[in-house]
Amino acid sequence: MRKKPLNFVKLVFPSRSANESLARSVAAAFVSQLDPTLEELSDVKTAVSEAVTNVVVHAYPDKIGPVEMVLRLHEGNVVEIVVRDKGCGIEDVQKAMEPTYTTGGADRSGMGFTIMGSFMGSLAVRSRPGKGTAVRMQKVIGRAR
Repeated sequence: MRKKPLNFVKLVFPSRSANESLARSVAAAFVSQLDPTLEELSDVKTAVSEAVTNVVVHAYPDKIGPVEMVLRLHEGNVVEIVVRDKGCGIEDVQKAMEPTYTTGGADRSGMGFTIMGSFMGSLAVRSRPGKGTAVRMQKVIGRAR
C-alpha cells in the first residue's frame, strides 16, 4: 500500500495552450518547497510543459476538454506529477513513446515522452482509447546535495 503523501495539490483546467504556462508555474511553486536547484526546477517545468502540450495537441485535437494535474510530495524528496485527460486516448502507448513518433503532423517532433522521461526520474503512461490518458512522472529533488 502506498503511503499518504506529505503534501499534494490538484488542479483542473481546460486544455487551452495558454494554460500550459499555468501548469508550469503551479508545478514550480509546488516543487519550490524542496529548495530545488535551478536545473531541477527547469527539468520539472519542461516535463510538465511536454505533458500538458501533449494533452492540448493530441487528447483533444478538435475540442477543449479537462486536464487534471496532481502533484504529490512523498518521503525522500520524491515529487510525483500526474497529468490526466479524458480525451481520445492512445491506441499503442509503446509506439507513442518511441522517439520521433508522432500523430501530430509535420510540425511536431514526436519527442514529448522522451523529453519527459529524460528530465524526470521515472515516467509511466496509461491510456485507453476513447477514455483518456494518464502520465505519471516522478523525480527526486536534491539527491546530489
